[in-house]
Amino acid sequence: MPDRVTIADVAREAGVSSMTVSRVINNKDDVSPTTRQRVLAVVERLGYRPSGIARSLATRRTRTLGLIVPDVANPFFSDVVRGVEHVAYAQGYHVFLCNTGENPERELAVLQSLEEKRVDGLVICSSRLEEAELQAFVERNRFTVLVNRRLASDRRHSVMVDDEGGGRLATQHLLATGHQAIGFLSGPPASHSGKSRARGYYTALETAGIPSNPSWRHPCAPDVQGGQAATRELLSAHPELTALFCYNDLVAVGALQACADLGLDVPRDVAIVGYDDIPLSALVTPPLTTCRVARDELGGRAVQLLLENIDGCQSGCEPVLLQPALIIRASAPGRAQEESQ
Repeated sequence: MPDRVTIADVAREAGVSSMTVSRVINNKDDVSPTTRQRVLAVVERLGYRPSGIARSLATRRTRTLGLIVPDVANPFFSDVVRGVEHVAYAQGYHVFLCNTGENPERELAVLQSLEEKRVDGLVICSSRLEEAELQAFVERNRFTVLVNRRLASDRRHSVMVDDEGGGRLATQHLLATGHQAIGFLSGPPASHSGKSRARGYYTALETAGIPSNPSWRHPCAPDVQGGQAATRELLSAHPELTALFCYNDLVAVGALQACADLGLDVPRDVAIVGYDDIPLSALVTPPLTTCRVARDELGGRAVQLLLENIDGCQSGCEPVLLQPALIIRASAPGRAQEESQ
């Protein structure tokens, strides 16, 4: 492998000092047009690339960001990643993507690794850490934005989906179509989004005057297999349930499969509502009623808020709250759709 071209090589070839080359590369004004053109021509011919390490030492910026997600295979987080990278790249930043596999210990190790890499800032999606652990990390790394997680001590640096409102919206839809025995597949116990959706679910039941039954709520892994297993267990224990509100669309797809295995028709025997509106939700049979979340926007807004933090919060660094929207499809149709079938 050939030796890396250095700034001294460019200076020698162009017949100028290394300081002059540095001024050209950093677009300083105190260089004549002729000299600038000659240096840039040599830079291009030799394929010189400035050292990112040297530049970061001079500017105290690495132009890198860390992004932590609990499950990169989940289409929800894939879309968030796309939103993050789109905005970061447009602002001249590169992103280190880290997947924690829903494991808090691995999340902590990843965060420590990114600290060592001296990234300029961090976006942490759906952190599974305990409050005290996350609080301690954020206090050490003030350029951190949380997605779908808030710290009680500081809500400014967060980008949230109104999951409580989404849980209420989904449950109200099922109530409005005549269901009263509504189960909730609530996702991982450590999920703060799941806890917020649960609050919305219980609020909707209480408002409708329906006593909530804690045994109708069943935690599960946030994937198809988790939804399938939880649905079998919940419906076996509670055959009176006529509807299921699911933590996310992958869980809802698992619920569809379990209902098919059990010989139950969706939506005639059991109506199913998902959450997120990933592309798969419109492709399964029957297509899923779900709460749509603007996932690309969620990631993009997180990076925008992070960069505002890094630049000193000139615009106030206000927290962001995105609203989900109910998308009605055949797995839990509305009254008008039921009557037309």
